[in-house]
Amino acid sequence: MNEKTTIFGDFFRMLRIERGYSLRSFCERFGYDPGNISKLENSSLAPSLDDDKLRGYALALGIEEGTENWVQLFDLAHISKSSIPKDINDDFEASQLLPAFFRTMRNKKLDKEKFKKLVEVLKS
Repeated sequence: MNEKTTIFGDFFRMLRIERGYSLRSFCERFGYDPGNISKLENSSLAPSLDDDKLRGYALALGIEEGTENWVQLFDLAHISKSSIPKDINDDFEASQLLPAFFRTMRNKKLDKEKFKKLVEVLKS
């Protein structure tokens, strides 16, 4: 996949189409409601944050667990609900640096030491 997207529904639709499924054929094959999947793809229905539900979508879309697309699908679901992904939230060190990251994103001053620490965590 060449194109990156930041919207869950667009990403979902792009992967479905890449697999060669129409909306109806995808839903028939995997037992999803076409109306709900259409709303999901058009961003009028936010995705579930339930791991089993997202895992089901990922597998239906042919995404292998642990791949970049897998992580992106889960991250975009969380972004759509303004939620921090569980793996980041559960990482105590990373979660302690989130306020520094938020300040940085808001263009507020961040001291050099905290910025270096943030970069180290983001690299790991």
